[in-house]
Amino acid sequence: MESGILLVDKPEGPSSAEVVQRVKRALRAKKVGHLGTLDPFASGLLLLGINDGTKIAELFLTARKTYSGVITLGVETDTQDSTGKILETREVPSLTEAEIARLQEAFTGTLSQTPPMYSALKKGGVRLYRLARQGKEVSREPRRIQIERLRLSLSGPAEMKIEVACSKGTYIRTLAADMGKYLGCGAHLKSLRRLSCGLLTLDQALPVSAVEARGDQEKIPLISLSRALDFLRGLRLSDPVVARLRMGRQEALSGLPAPEAGEGMMRLLDSQDGLVALARWVDDAAGGRWRLFRVFGC
Repeated sequence: MESGILLVDKPEGPSSAEVVQRVKRALRAKKVGHLGTLDPFASGLLLLGINDGTKIAELFLTARKTYSGVITLGVETDTQDSTGKILETREVPSLTEAEIARLQEAFTGTLSQTPPMYSALKKGGVRLYRLARQGKEVSREPRRIQIERLRLSLSGPAEMKIEVACSKGTYIRTLAADMGKYLGCGAHLKSLRRLSCGLLTLDQALPVSAVEARGDQEKIPLISLSRALDFLRGLRLSDPVVARLRMGRQEALSGLPAPEAGEGMMRLLDSQDGLVALARWVDDAAGGRWRLFRVFGC
């Protein structure tokens, strides 16, 4: 099977790893991997790298993401979402539009966020969620996150809709819990749906069941690696240079133009605009140079 990116609309329930295995079986692909996990209770856009598509995972792990969801006010849970054990319930204050606007403003921009215990981060080589299931809590370093856009609206006396665009490393359930603390009543994330990752959007995605129904008997609409990365500048190269790149020859990069302002990576294309390699700009004593970052199959 060819390489590319498959956009899947993950349902609530299965883990991202379970979806990967279901798609791998259905497509009989050699390699399948997700390019950024979604919690089991969440739904929406899950990017799957097929074969060489697994080589570009880290470029999407750092991409801007957008979500929509529902926050339940007045109820705190140990997981900060609807799957957890209730820790405390409090009365929800009557919120005005002005108070919602102040909340929205307070949680937009650069924030400090402490990762939750129920997360895949590691402490001493052990996943935090494993420690949490043992009833243990350990210290976690706060992280800087960026909330680029936040829209909040009341959908009931104890529910609030959320739409958010955020940087990598943002936990939306922690954002919900922190807003509950700000309001003084506590909160947890009732539901979450990922709408986009970088320039890729949910409206392009297939349900997992549709992928399984097609299997390897019908062509699955993969996004080519070059198109998935078209936010990077592309440079078409001659066949001899392409051949050298495919052998991992770093000297083949010597003729590349200098990076544009702020540019750190470039797509290197063949005569048919197929992705041959990614080059990364490395600053060094000689003033900087391009180095091969990833090389893709013929």
